[in-house]
Formats: sequence, C-alpha cells, structure tokens
Amino acid sequence: MGDRGLTLDRSFFDRPAHEVAPSLLGKVVVHGPVAVRLTETEAYGLPGQDPASHTYRGLTPRNAVMFGPPGHLYVYFTYGMHYCANFTCLPPGTGSGVLLRAGEIVEGADVALERRGPATKPRDLARGPARLAVAMGFGRDHNGEDAVSGNIRVYEGSRVPPEKVMEGPRTGVSTGADVPWRFWIDGDPTVSPYRAHTPRR
Repeated sequence: MGDRGLTLDRSFFDRPAHEVAPSLLGKVVVHGPVAVRLTETEAYGLPGQDPASHTYRGLTPRNAVMFGPPGHLYVYFTYGMHYCANFTCLPPGTGSGVLLRAGEIVEGADVALERRGPATKPRDLARGPARLAVAMGFGRDHNGEDAVSGNIRVYEGSRVPPEKVMEGPRTGVSTGADVPWRFWIDGDPTVSPYRAHTPRR
C-alpha cells in the first residue's frame, strides 16, 4: 500500500476500549511481511462491568496481559483450535481490550495466502478474528508483545469517514449481547457476518 502514516503511540490505547475500537478502523497493523487494514473491531470492558469480557471475574494467569500496560497484544486460544488477537487498553491494572475481528490484507498477501490456504479468496484472508490471527501469523508466543515499540506496529493508515463507521451488538457473545460495541466499516467486503450467540447443546 502507499504511505502507512505515523505509528500510533501509547496514548492512543490509553483510553476506554469502546473509544479505541472505532478509532482502530482504517489503521494498519504490521507483523513481519504482512499488513492488515482493520475493518472490524469489538470492545471488551472492565472487570465486574462487562460480562462478555475475559476480565469480568478479575485477574487470572490466562488474562494477565489484559491487566498490563495499554498497547500490548493479548492473544488467546479458543474452541481448542483458534487464536484471536486483541489490543490492551487503559492503564495497568484496569483490564480491558479490543478484539481485532477483521481486515483487508494490504501487504504480504502471498504470505497470508500461504498461511490460510491457496483456495482462500482475497476478501476472506482476514475476515473474522481467527482468520486474521492466522493471516498475520499471531500465536501464543505473541501474547504480551508490545505493539508500540516491539515487532508488531500499528500505523495511522487511512481515515474512515464517521458516516461509514457502524456499530452494533458483539458477535457470538452469550452475555452482554445487547451492548453495541462491535464496530465496522460500512460496505467493506472484508467485514465478517454478524452471528448471534447459539447455546451449545
């Protein structure tokens, strides 16, 4: 892509997750040869306040990174098969973050395609949080990496007009489902389909 713009500093992430999440739309995340322009994000709030957040019941070994400094990558394993990536928000000890739900691969599409499989359509390379993590090469080893001064960087990218920023319920959450903290770029083909939570039988 063209000019990525400046890298984001720590203060960008040192805000409530529901403010950071829409601000991340259009931003470019770079890890090695692959870069993704974010088109969909979800915010997860504070311990004791947001029942859909991993931090709802407080600090644990699994979610410890979310209680660390803002602007770090929180990577978790879900459903026994997928990794998902988040950015931490607010000061240490707070416990909130933004899930990277989807994006457009703008650099390193060949590498992302190799990771995702040769039959993958370009729009589907990072269409969904697990797909995005695979395309970007995020795994357990990246949990806790600094996205401000480390090997993973976030750039200003392109501005998204306010009228193109949509908000609605978060995908697949069983509690706090009515909270409109999912944000996406209207009409972008890389945005993942919305799915309400389906109870397991």
